[in-house]
Amino acid sequence: MTNTLSLILAAILIAWISYDVFANDSANLVFLGKELFDLIEWMAFWR
Repeated sequence: MTNTLSLILAAILIAWISYDVFANDSANLVFLGKELFDLIEWMAFWR
């Protein structure tokens, strides 16, 4: 991955998080956090 591509991806990610925080009161981040926690628990079960 080149530096340019990594900077573009980082800018997109920061823009998406900023939009979610200011427009949706972090609803998407909370949802993704809960789903990630469920995924981690599911993977730990199969370990």
